[in-house]
Formats: sequence, structure tokens, C-alpha cells
Amino acid sequence: MRSDTIKKGDARAGHRSLLRATGVREDDWKKPFIAICNSHVDIIPGHVHLQAVGDFIKECVRAAGGVPFIFNTIGVDDGIAMGHAGMKYSLPSRELIADSVETMINAHMFDGMICIPNCDKIVPGMFMGAMRVNIPTIFVSGGPMEAGKTADGKTVDLIDAFIGGVQKARGQMSAEELDAIEKAACPTCGSCSGMFTANSMNCLAEALGMALPGNGTILATSADRKALFEAAAKRIVEMAKEFSRVGEGHGLLPREIATAAAFDNSMILDMAMGGSTNTVLHILAIAHEARVPFTLDRIDELSKKTPNICKVSPSSSYHVEDVARAGGIHTILGEVARGLPGLLDLTTRTVTGKTLGENIEAYDVRSPHAVQAAHALTRVRPGGERTNQAWTVAAVADDPRSQSAGLEALGSEGESVAVAVEGGGPGEPDDGFDAYDVIRTVENAYSETGGLTVLKGNLAPDGAIVKTAGVSPKMFAHSGPAVIFESEEDAYNGIVFGKVKPGDVVVIRYEGPKGGPGMQEMLAPTTAIKGVNLDDKCALITDGRFSGGTAGASIGHVSPEAAAGGPIGLIRDGDIIEFDIAAGKLSVRLSEEELEARRADWKPRPSKYQTGWLARYQHLATSADSGAVLKYN
Repeated sequence: MRSDTIKKGDARAGHRSLLRATGVREDDWKKPFIAICNSHVDIIPGHVHLQAVGDFIKECVRAAGGVPFIFNTIGVDDGIAMGHAGMKYSLPSRELIADSVETMINAHMFDGMICIPNCDKIVPGMFMGAMRVNIPTIFVSGGPMEAGKTADGKTVDLIDAFIGGVQKARGQMSAEELDAIEKAACPTCGSCSGMFTANSMNCLAEALGMALPGNGTILATSADRKALFEAAAKRIVEMAKEFSRVGEGHGLLPREIATAAAFDNSMILDMAMGGSTNTVLHILAIAHEARVPFTLDRIDELSKKTPNICKVSPSSSYHVEDVARAGGIHTILGEVARGLPGLLDLTTRTVTGKTLGENIEAYDVRSPHAVQAAHALTRVRPGGERTNQAWTVAAVADDPRSQSAGLEALGSEGESVAVAVEGGGPGEPDDGFDAYDVIRTVENAYSETGGLTVLKGNLAPDGAIVKTAGVSPKMFAHSGPAVIFESEEDAYNGIVFGKVKPGDVVVIRYEGPKGGPGMQEMLAPTTAIKGVNLDDKCALITDGRFSGGTAGASIGHVSPEAAAGGPIGLIRDGDIIEFDIAAGKLSVRLSEEELEARRADWKPRPSKYQTGWLARYQHLATSADSGAVLKYN
């Protein structure tokens, strides 16, 4: 075993002495050492419950025959960091997390790892670290938050709170109305309830093959998570033992699972479910660490082949809990496989020990071979109570309408049953829920192409990205005068207080990885546009990025960025910007001669950061088309 490096031989007497002081027992020396990479952070709702989760997984690893060791990573809450200088640290934190994973695993020679991420940069940061160290690894997230309910029964989430803030500032909402929304929007622990970046990444982990079925959709408050954690702990010990016997080449390592075909599968899922634009940024970075050639052009190819069959908040009124009720991620994948045979590579390996195709057959509830556990998960319901604790509601065996499907049912691997998933579900009154609207068939897709689209042109020679699933059809093609802002803060104020008019194209620049620095996630300007009722009349383009909660004609990741001399840094107020999403075009109505003349006059802006982490990050960061990875030479 890899851990023999620190525990075998006379020269390791001191090492064993130190390990005994941590609680290693005399019968542990022949067992695999399993790292539990936890991201418990009290200030992040998606992570506040993870200390209990980590402790539970530690017990499960010990029971499965491994020796568990917990370590923690940092985390930034993008919502709390939003709209001020703190957001500059969000994307850079991805690199620190990857570095910490690499450091802990290689310094202590672990045999296997369970990663417990949940929110935004934490998920890809752990993925990047896992690809570097390349030991058997399973991802098991903390789970999504329940959607909120106001007193009058309206379903709300974090985006409603941000929009409400804009409307209150403009006198369009009362203080009492805003208070009701903000108190209801985030009712429980877990990653925010829409298909924002955190939930998108946790769902993609299933398609990539690095997480067990249910990872992305079982609610954080659901007792079903316990079964998932227990299964992950048992499986990682099996994988570590198997790897010590068979070595590389048997599909047990992250870089053996995360192949080019697996990255294709993950992006096909992203297109099908209309995930966050941030997933593009992160998948490119993870592929870079996995040493897999994967480009924006490849993502564009997949987008043109993949229909959008699922829309979740902010692109619809559905939330992740509805996706779970409709059958989860493997049901989305099942619909793609049925409707477009050959698009997904069903032979890719996964941490279950089975292929993706075998996982789909077992966990797609519309398959005749779906196991009972898959059907049981469609019965998960929100608890409806404010809580920051995991697994807070009794099992289905005690209450058939509770949010838990029951651990006993989830232990029924291999059993096949036919259970209806439309309407109210088994044993429940019909509440109007339509699983086939939440997850549509390919024949009934929202669009024939994916929920994300790559745009190119003289304004974005290396590409830009738009979340097509969130764009009004009337804004698929647009041209209008540029209204330029040099920072997110200026843009927010300009939008809220009337500087932007119908037909305009808002430009926010010098907010890319290098220019920001840190590529701030700009939910404030996009929700401001929606709050002033311009989301179907104006567009926004930026070399920065957007929250997964963004909707509207918001085009981000414009590359090269302004700080790298990209054309977005050359345009002026009033220049006519035009885009055509269907054609994949984004340009400014200027001749190449005019652009060259402006380029000759352009000078880099001096950085505000001369010391500290952001100064180092700014020096090394690349533009978004390469995943905003750090380059050292």
C-alpha cells in the first residue's frame, strides 16, 4: 500500500510513534489509510452541517476496514462575498484548495480519499487536487438546500432575495415584502436550491464517474444522505484495497476514470440540464489537471449536438428537489441515451465499479431495470423546517410523506420494481407534479441545442459563454450601443439608478482572472437588470463571470480578457455590439483597422495588488478560455 511509505520498516519507528498519538491502533498497520477531505466551514450554508457528516463518514470508514483521517479545506461563500472586494478571493480559492489537497495527500501518503465538498469553488478545487495526486477517490457532496416558501406559499430562493434588494432600492417593493423573501429564501443547510454552480458541479460529478448516483440531488436535510455517505465509505476502502493488489490501469484512479470521454459525458449532462456557465471554467481546469486535452471548441461541438431537456431555477420555477423527485441525474442521462443513442459514451468507468451505462440502467427510474433504491429516492420531500443540521427528518418507514426514502430501501441494491414517478408518487395524492416536464424527453426538449453556447467573433476571438437556457427567445439575437463600466460596483449602480436604457449592451471589463483579479462572480449586476425589468431588453457582456443563479442575455468569460489586451478593453461607449446566439457570434461593429489603431494606444492598467495572494494570482492567471488556470512559465 502507498501508506507503507510512512508505516513500515525500522526507519519508520518515529513515524509509527507519531501515528499512535493520533489514535492509530495496533491492528491498523495493515489497513488502508483513508483521507477524508472535508470542507466544513461555519459561515457557508452548504458546509455548516459538514462537521457531523465528516464524523459520520469517519465512523463508516473505520467500520469498513479503513483507518480514517479528517483534514479540512478553506471555503468562500460566493453569496456572502458577492458585491464587494471579498469576491476577488473566490475563484483564487479554487487553487488554494487544490494545493491543500495535493499537499495533505502527498505529505502523508494516503491510500485513498473521500472528498466532501458542496459549494462553488470547493468542488472543482478538490477535483483538481484529486487529479494531481491520482489515488482512489470518491466525491460525496453535502447535498442541496431545500427551496424556500413564503407565508403565502410562493417558492423562493437566493436569487429572489437579490432581485428583491434591487426592487426595494427602486421603490418597487416594500420593506415588509423584502423581509419576507429574505427570511424564506435560504431555509436550510445545503448548496443553494437552484441549478447554480455548486449543484451543477455536484451533478456533473455523477456523469464524470467520480461520485455515486444521487450525489447531486439528494437533499442535504434528507436521511438518504446517510446511506450515500455509508456507501461511499465502504466503496473507498474497497477501492484502496483493490488498488494495492492490482495497481494502475484497472480504472480505480481519478485520471483513469476522468478520461476525454468522461469529460464529454459531463458536459453533455451540463448542456442537457442547463447548468451554470461556471462549469465550463471548472471543467476546463479539471481536465487540465487530469492531463486531458479538452477545449472550449470541444464544448461548443457538444452543445450543438445536445438538447436542453431540463430547466431549473434560475431558468424556471423548478429546483433541485424537483429534479430529485423526477428521477435525478441518471434519469436525465437516460433520456439523452434513449433519445440520441451514441451521444453519451456508456462504457466509461465510474467509482461504483460499473460503467456509466450500467449505472444509468440501475438508477434511471424510467428504465424497466431500475433498482428499488432509485425509485425510493423519488419520494424524497423537503422537510419545510428551518435547520442547519443534516438528516433532520424521520424515515419513510415512519412517515410515507417525509423527505427520507429510508435507509432500508436504499440497501436494496439489485432489486427491480416498477413505481410510478408521475403525479404525487406512490401512496400520495396527486399534487400536479409532472416528472416529464421537469425532465423532458429529447422529443419534447426545450431546444435542440444545449443550455450553454460558445460565442466567438472580433470581440471574443478565443470565445465567450452564455447560458442559453436562461435567455428569453427575443434576446437570442441583439445589437445595441455599449454602455461601459470598468468594475462590477459601477455597473450595479449604473443599472439600478437609470444609466442603462432598453436596447443597450452593458459591458463590464477588467473583471477577468488577471484583471479583477480573481474574476468576480457578478450576480449583482445581472439581478439588477432583472430587477429593473430590462432582462429581456438589454444584454450584458463581460470578461468576468456570473453566478450559476444568473439568467438573461448575460455573456461572460470573454477571452482574451481586457487585462491581457483583449478587444473588450478597446471598445468605447456607443460602439455597436451585436450577437447571434444561434450562430455563435459576438462582435463589435468596428473594422480591424480601427481595432488595431486603438490597440496601439492601449496600455495595461496598474494593479492595486502588489503583495499577498492576489498579487501572485494576478501574475499567474490565464484567461477564461483555458479555465483560468495558473501558468508558471
